[in-house]
Amino acid sequence: MKVDPIAQERLGTMLFYAIVIALAYFTYRIIEPVLVPLVWAAILVVVTHDVAVRAKRRWGATRGALAATFGVTLILIIPALAMGYEFVQQGIQVFHAISNASSSGRLDWVNHLWQRIQDRFSSMGPIDLAATLRRYAAEAATYIAGKLGTILAHTAAFCFDLFVTLIATFYLFRDGEDMLARLRDVLPFLPGQRERMLTETRQLIFASVISSGLGALVNGVLIGTMFAACGVGSPIFWGVVTAFGSFVPVIGSAVVWVPASFVLMGEGHILRGVLLFILCLVIVTIVDYWFRPWLISGHGEMGGLTVFIGVVGGILFFGLIGIVLGPIILALTASLLDLYTAGSGHGNRLVKVGGG
Repeated sequence: MKVDPIAQERLGTMLFYAIVIALAYFTYRIIEPVLVPLVWAAILVVVTHDVAVRAKRRWGATRGALAATFGVTLILIIPALAMGYEFVQQGIQVFHAISNASSSGRLDWVNHLWQRIQDRFSSMGPIDLAATLRRYAAEAATYIAGKLGTILAHTAAFCFDLFVTLIATFYLFRDGEDMLARLRDVLPFLPGQRERMLTETRQLIFASVISSGLGALVNGVLIGTMFAACGVGSPIFWGVVTAFGSFVPVIGSAVVWVPASFVLMGEGHILRGVLLFILCLVIVTIVDYWFRPWLISGHGEMGGLTVFIGVVGGILFFGLIGIVLGPIILALTASLLDLYTAGSGHGNRLVKVGGG
């Protein structure tokens, strides 16, 4: 019986793609349980790449990668864990304090202000602001306490994820260049496009983490310090909230420190409230108009809307890692589309890479 060579070739092609799809599926299922730690490791490696390169040149590939991993753990991971734990503890204290202050009448001036607003806008239905604050504060405290309980209950899983992150970080530091060389061969682009894609990816990660992330971190640390200096309770909690507020377009971290300043004034601490307002305004101006542009110069620039949508959508979809992953995915999508529209005169890029 004569076999049709065309049919045989089609059958072989179908079988090949079926095997590829099956292998891709099982590979994903194997990687899925450790996907988040691997992504964190990749982000850490990209951000600290230059330091790791110098360490490997000085001590060799293995010892240099080990030193870089130890440095990342000591400088970034341990302080972040301590900050996260303190944030949860102070968050519970903040919402309990709000509930107690509302119950004891210390927020009567807020109720009077709210009553005036209701009188001015008669279409608004009557709302008991004090009872509402107490209810939401109690719910928020319960939620944060529940999250802390979840973390403690899953300590083993958390430690395992941290262990995977550190091991992956070490191997990416040591063998990252070889992995990148293999990735170049796999990408379905022309050589020039491949190099551009990889370069832009690294610069986009750097732009997202360094410009947005480090800028928010500096905002949170400095404004949290000002909160502590001006007598605002739970400064670490408010510092972290301020850092997240920095991602909000136009308003930014003012959504936190402006109300805090007026609360201090409303409680009779006029001088401290005015001082907090002025100091925070100076900090935000320096960070947003000098520090961020200095960080990002020569690396890349991400639009404010891209960062905001990426952070919010990324957190909702990916969890905490979405703070970094969301903006990167949006910017990479825009970059990929730009590869196909280059030279056509079309396309409004959401991201500029390399200052171009």
